[in-house]
Amino acid sequence: MSSIFGNKIKLSIFGESHGLGIGVIIDGFPAGLEIDLEEVKREMQRRAPGRNKMSTPRKEKDEVIIQSGIFQGRTTGTPICGMILNTNQNSKDYGYLKDIMRPSHADYSGKIKYKGYNDYRGGGSFSGRLTAPLVFAGALAKQYLKRYEIFIGAHISSIGKIKDDSFNSLNESKELFDTLSKKTIPVINDEALLNMEEEIAVARENKNSIGGEIECMGINIPAGIGEPFFDSVESKLSHMLFSIPAVKGVEFGLGFGISEIYGDEANDSMYIDDNGEVKTKTNNNGGILGGITNGMPILFRVGIKPTPSIGKPQETINLETGENTTLEVKGRHDPCIVQRAVPVVESVTAITILDLLLSSDLK
Repeated sequence: MSSIFGNKIKLSIFGESHGLGIGVIIDGFPAGLEIDLEEVKREMQRRAPGRNKMSTPRKEKDEVIIQSGIFQGRTTGTPICGMILNTNQNSKDYGYLKDIMRPSHADYSGKIKYKGYNDYRGGGSFSGRLTAPLVFAGALAKQYLKRYEIFIGAHISSIGKIKDDSFNSLNESKELFDTLSKKTIPVINDEALLNMEEEIAVARENKNSIGGEIECMGINIPAGIGEPFFDSVESKLSHMLFSIPAVKGVEFGLGFGISEIYGDEANDSMYIDDNGEVKTKTNNNGGILGGITNGMPILFRVGIKPTPSIGKPQETINLETGENTTLEVKGRHDPCIVQRAVPVVESVTAITILDLLLSSDLK
């Protein structure tokens, strides 16, 4: 299993959903950064399960045990190891899934790849539980980016067909990001909140699930970061974003919508503002040109599929008997994981931007 990402900062995640614990090793994090552990804890709680009726009933504190790399409140420059114990597993709920494959899960593909030796309980190493260590790493990355006044924020742009307002593509404030991060359902327009909650409640009552989209923005990112082609900013971000379980689509700026308009509408006209800084009048390209940042906010959206574990009967297969069968998934599952994915999207974005920044000549 490949579990390493990064150039200047390398991450390696480990563990399974129902094992002893999960964690991350962060190699290359600069020394001397003062760490606000309360802020780290707050970020972890944003993703943690069991916070409200829209989440799985599984309750995990997601408290990080820092085993190395932080001493007397500051990073030491040596590898940082953070571990999160699993304390609320119900492994018996998954015994029947050894041979019966859950539709749209990695049960079948994982069983084939690892020749049946993979831990199938709760999805094992394929579980969204493995995003908790990413949030820990992202919390550290966010604190380092603050040195450069770089901030990352995200919100739920849709649940099903219910839409929230969009970010202003030309700029948003750190204060808005802070406000969103304190909301259980982070939306810009609170009128959309009740409709989203109702949509999720209907999915739960019907033993079903619902997906949605997340919009994310990075502000104050200087121009000149990234490389063309294989190490473009889009390539690096997409690599990490598609590592989040349930992400099925990523689009930057106008995304696929840019293919529906003429060039004079799509092009971002440039100007020099009163402070002598180069700006664009629109941000249809999401702050990235030629794979390199152009100084405008980085803006993108990700599509999150509905949670595949649902209580409704589904057609599947039994690999032991070689027969077709039906399955009603048992256990504790989220009717919607979009709200819990918001801090994960922010975290992998912060990790990627920090890695690109440290790899550049601009730091």
